[in-house]
Amino acid sequence: MKNLSLSFKDLFSKNAISKPQKDHKTTPLQVLIHKETAMHIRSWRFIILIGLVGLTFLASMYVSLSNLKGSLSNLQDPDRAFVYLKLLTVTDNSLPPFHIFLGFLAPLLGISLGFDAINAEQNGGTLSRLIAQPIYRDNLLLAKFLSPMLIVSILFSALALLMLGTGLILTGIRIDLQEVLRIFSFVALSILYVSFWLSLSILLSIRFKQAATSALMAIGIWLFFTIFYPIVVNLTIRSFLPDPNTLSPQQWVTYNDLILNWLRISPSQLYTDATTTLLMPSVRSLGPVTMEQMARAIPAPLPLKESIMIVWPQLSGMIAATMVCFALAYASFMRREVRG
Repeated sequence: MKNLSLSFKDLFSKNAISKPQKDHKTTPLQVLIHKETAMHIRSWRFIILIGLVGLTFLASMYVSLSNLKGSLSNLQDPDRAFVYLKLLTVTDNSLPPFHIFLGFLAPLLGISLGFDAINAEQNGGTLSRLIAQPIYRDNLLLAKFLSPMLIVSILFSALALLMLGTGLILTGIRIDLQEVLRIFSFVALSILYVSFWLSLSILLSIRFKQAATSALMAIGIWLFFTIFYPIVVNLTIRSFLPDPNTLSPQQWVTYNDLILNWLRISPSQLYTDATTTLLMPSVRSLGPVTMEQMARAIPAPLPLKESIMIVWPQLSGMIAATMVCFALAYASFMRREVRG
């Protein structure tokens, strides 16, 4: 805290103002981001989560490399030419592929980095001291959001580069530009998924005074949407479903569309749909397909632009959910009393 006070004192001193414009000046937001980043990197919970993500990545890579030869020799697979995408999707059912693992660990990563962002500062008596510095209040909230996102972005990008380098060394196959774009689109999507849970956990840390309460609430929301919400949707809709023997194929498609639309309220379903489409170029639809449509379809991979168009509703939904959570957190924090 003393170092932070000294930094702000140097920033707003007369000597700092009188320096030439060509000298580098550190803004208060940069000071706060540096402080928050250092705090997260040195925390044990972040080290443990880094270890979990790294171990699951190495285990998934080992399983993918072990089964890569058999997957590439499957002539009926339209995605067999995308070797590096196979490293993220191939499995022998002993372990899930990495994108499934990441769909489970990414919410925990976002929740752990944000559940005590504000209430821990206030309970420790440091929030009022930070606000007393010559900074805008929203700079503190932006730093609480941007510093974890910077760490997560570097982590996921490093894992993607490690995967590409390992595959290049072990297989010797030249990587295609479309594969690189799809892999880093997957990385960007995973970062967006973490940002939603981070903004939600920051909102809960503002609404609840105790860090344990906000953590339990965030984990409860994650478990509800991941485990219980699909069960509730299926049981509710199927209770109104007529006798399956009396349904026509078109009615089956309608009911399946209804179930999928309700399931896509869950952020985990949006993430699963988007990652499946980006990492499997042969995916042409995320809903039920009739026999007539399948008969006219050519089993060939889609360009990246068309895959993004398919998952654009999922992407826009995740972006909107993140913005809503952060806007609510911003409004709550700006109106919150932090003295005492």
